[in-house]
Amino acid sequence: MTAGTREAAGPEVAGEKHGAFVVEVPATSANVGVGFDCLGLALDLVARFRFEPADALLIDGCLEKFRGEDNLVWTSYLEACRRMYTRPCPLHITIDSPIPLSGGLGSSSACVVAGVVAAQVLHGNGLCAAAALDVACALEGHPDNVAPALMGGLVSSYVDGHRTHSVRFDVSPRWSFVAIAPPYEVRTADARKVMPKEVSTSTCVWQMGHLVATVHALESGDADLLTTSCQDLLHEPYRSALIADYEPLRRTALAAGATAYVISGSGSTMLAICESPELAARVAAAVQGMVENHIEGLWVRVLGARTQGAVVVEG
Repeated sequence: MTAGTREAAGPEVAGEKHGAFVVEVPATSANVGVGFDCLGLALDLVARFRFEPADALLIDGCLEKFRGEDNLVWTSYLEACRRMYTRPCPLHITIDSPIPLSGGLGSSSACVVAGVVAAQVLHGNGLCAAAALDVACALEGHPDNVAPALMGGLVSSYVDGHRTHSVRFDVSPRWSFVAIAPPYEVRTADARKVMPKEVSTSTCVWQMGHLVATVHALESGDADLLTTSCQDLLHEPYRSALIADYEPLRRTALAAGATAYVISGSGSTMLAICESPELAARVAAAVQGMVENHIEGLWVRVLGARTQGAVVVEG
């Protein structure tokens, strides 16, 4: 799908399915700096959710505390079934997710999307792709993570009433992304509390201009443009204070050659955007090898943008 497409494109689902199957959902980075609550990016770090009809609910592959009836994959499946006016069935759900739980790479969105897609697969075509996005957004609260998880690529979204409208862009293969997750969490509620309730007209104008330029830079591979455009004024100046190691990590990544450095979602994960895989590897080594501000347990991965969103494969 190319820029200008206005309907969500999700996994193709044909007919009712009763055997085991797997839903693959990519990690996502929300906001991408200047795109607060509207822009999101799919990354090639993929969670796998295996579903199989069973006699009773069984969830494995995740921490014990997530294996109950409040599991987000299961509750999302139930909500999708409710909206499809279909009776849910007990499932054996196996979760294999490499997405860190510290926040910022869409671990919860992946669970939501997996549950919604599972309802489509098991119960026919009751939800179209656009409706799947609406359900996922209703459950997650914002489209910035779930839209790229369903559609892949770079996605800009807005909600009009109860409908979510998304526009997808291809990301230049020039870009590589270094995901940097410190071993602690930033609660989304806390990240929202620190933001100002009102902003000036000049800030709004700044943000709109920089957002459009950032999207074009990511699509075209223009590094100089990304350096100047990917500078947020709405949320990062406030949220960065909640990430104890933000400044030394940012300083090290930029000094090692990163083109831009952003908070992924509300944190604590951050993303260094680099012009090539080789440069990204150098940036990753630099942040992992920090001596003066060394962080024990720092999670670092070099990732590419993922063209494909959620897909269904045989189990």
